Amino acid sequence: MNIENYYQLDGNKLSFNREQASEFAKTVAGDFNQLHNIDAKRFCVPGDLLFAVIIQHYGLRQTMGFSFSGMVDEDVTLVLPQTKAREISIYDLNDKKFLDVSSNGEISRNPELIKSLTQRCVEFSGHSFPHVLVPLMKEHNTMINTDRPLVIYDHMRISLETLEMESVSLEHASSEFRIYGKRGEVALNFNLFSNGEQTGKGQKKMVLSGLREYDQSKIDELVDSIEKSRDEYSKPGKTG
Repeated sequence: MNIENYYQLDGNKLSFNREQASEFAKTVAGDFNQLHNIDAKRFCVPGDLLFAVIIQHYGLRQTMGFSFSGMVDEDVTLVLPQTKAREISIYDLNDKKFLDVSSNGEISRNPELIKSLTQRCVEFSGHSFPHVLVPLMKEHNTMINTDRPLVIYDHMRISLETLEMESVSLEHASSEFRIYGKRGEVALNFNLFSNGEQTGKGQKKMVLSGLREYDQSKIDELVDSIEKSRDEYSKPGKTG
């Protein structure tokens, strides 16, 4: 994964175009959320791309938290603070906040470790639907609006015992689903390993909107549609 291919950085001004964000979602994360399609009316940059860029830019610390407060699209230019502070907030040119980042512990700029960690976390996020979210929705007899599926990245945190490693692997540990009427929060917990030993843990939290009673036929249609998009995208010369 060459993260530099998926954004523009002019001084401290960070921006994305639709093609970059969509390609990252599909080819790096395996994420076929309709919000990341090039022609999506309500297009947004994947939260995982922001996560990867921030670690690339500021370095990886042992403990990091990312809280998203806005959807970035191709018209948003973010300003990256020139600071070594452990707590930073990232705004656009109009002073609208989109992201809070907290960090603690030692710092690493090891490109191999950063690449491995971000790749594993991004892949895990991208494959959460349908492999993790569909069984969760079925268990709780609820589901998203399959005609207009809306699953938004809300928060992520990672905690590492050491930074003295070159690569990591990731395993899903557990899931939590809290429902508040037509809105739900899903927390996906994972463990990180290096050379067969657990070296850290993390959590990704997402917000699900438009919840209604679970309908297996509707879910099957949505999953089939996503798989069809995945297959189409994998064909030579296909993008979108």
